[in-house]
Amino acid sequence: MGFINNIFKPEDGEEYAEEYDGKETNKNKKEEYRNKTILVEPRAFSEAQQIADYLKAKNQVVVNFKRVTSDVSKRIMDFLNGIVYAIEGSMQKLGPGIVICAPKGFEIEGNITDDDTKKTKKADTGEW
Repeated sequence: MGFINNIFKPEDGEEYAEEYDGKETNKNKKEEYRNKTILVEPRAFSEAQQIADYLKAKNQVVVNFKRVTSDVSKRIMDFLNGIVYAIEGSMQKLGPGIVICAPKGFEIEGNITDDDTKKTKKADTGEW
């Protein structure tokens, strides 16, 4: 018993005090966002990396493209398709310009249908 106690005992002259204030101090920022659904409205392509970081941290992300142009939304969608493929996740359209991306382990069930008249208008304007 004395041997084990000596291993964990502080050296002579050293003080060993462990304080606990009820908060985890080693909490990683990525762990703060684990297993959540995060809503994002990107304003530029540069925000796509943040969305990818959320997905890599095992979060679902709902992306609303209403604040970006059609060209930027297509670039972000291409980027997200690559990320979702790489993490073996899934992606589904929720509505006009809104998608949900989920990492592996999350299931997206059900379908949301568009009105047929809206589909033809979107095809004419180049939006998806």
